[in-house]
Amino acid sequence: MSTPLESLIQCGTKLWLDSVDPDLVAENRSLGATGATSNPIIISDLVKTGRFDDMLSKLLAAPDSTDEQAAWLLTDRIVSDAQRVFAPVWQATGGDDGYVSFELDPLLEDPEADLPHDYRVEQYVELGKKWSSQHRNRMIKVPATPAGLEALEPLATAGVPLNVTLIFTERQYEQAREAIYRGASHRSTVEGVKSVYSIFISRVDVYTEKHVPELSPAAQGMVGIVNAQRMWAANQEFWAKKEWPLNQEIVFASTGSKKPEDPAWKYVAALAGSDIQTNPPATNEAVQESGLTFSRTVDQLPPSEVLAEIDEKVDIDQMEETLMAEGIAKFAAPQKALLELIASKREELVS
Repeated sequence: MSTPLESLIQCGTKLWLDSVDPDLVAENRSLGATGATSNPIIISDLVKTGRFDDMLSKLLAAPDSTDEQAAWLLTDRIVSDAQRVFAPVWQATGGDDGYVSFELDPLLEDPEADLPHDYRVEQYVELGKKWSSQHRNRMIKVPATPAGLEALEPLATAGVPLNVTLIFTERQYEQAREAIYRGASHRSTVEGVKSVYSIFISRVDVYTEKHVPELSPAAQGMVGIVNAQRMWAANQEFWAKKEWPLNQEIVFASTGSKKPEDPAWKYVAALAGSDIQTNPPATNEAVQESGLTFSRTVDQLPPSEVLAEIDEKVDIDQMEETLMAEGIAKFAAPQKALLELIASKREELVS
């Protein structure tokens, strides 16, 4: 009999881990995970354990080393270690799976810095090329902000594997998809072109509970799922007509349940059966302990009256504006915290 995670994978879901902790990467690879993602919060949590003090002390002791340089070089090494674990998957699938995502500098979107738009675009392109160079199974994570979206076309033209993150609405998804399609079309071949689109799910339901309390019990808590299902369907339809060698996929992200009364696998179960789920370690652990058998649900929308209510009562433009403002704040703050942590580690480790 299959385990719950095995049944999830068998029904068509690719499982990526929302962590690059070496121990969790090894554990989840053994459970069937075929990729992983990283971000500054994950790196900070690893630094706090002290497990990387030896590596960090060498980076900090290097001549003219800054805290920022040390943070990025440490991130590069941790992500590279995870890439080695998933490299056999990349090879076996011909580059269709087995990636580890590397997030570009979130401080480019820092509201307090108020950097010029063109500069941010330029930096996304430059950094995307830099951190992807010589890394076959590294995917560069770019946010669906105005500057991030504008950077996608030149990055795709350069052949950089892309994970477009911080997507809340179909408008953002379509802009990202079209930019990558245009960029890849400038290449002599689309062989090896790989992109994924990370749809944030649970944050949408947190938003509607606060800002659209008039939704009925049948619709409240379903908006994030419906939103993701619709983008998944649009993505399936668009790329089916292109017949590219590699799959251009949706990543169902922000899949951890936010409400204590909801099962930890709420979003896992609702979006099973296709593309990629990037789940926190605790979610995968809860799924594995659930005893459930998962089956394909990603194409099973709720009743038409629920869809009609969602379409009538949820202002998608307002939702995107609110969630992007919150998302950008959450995007920049962890990078600042990581740099502060590295500075404290310098005092501790470098005499």
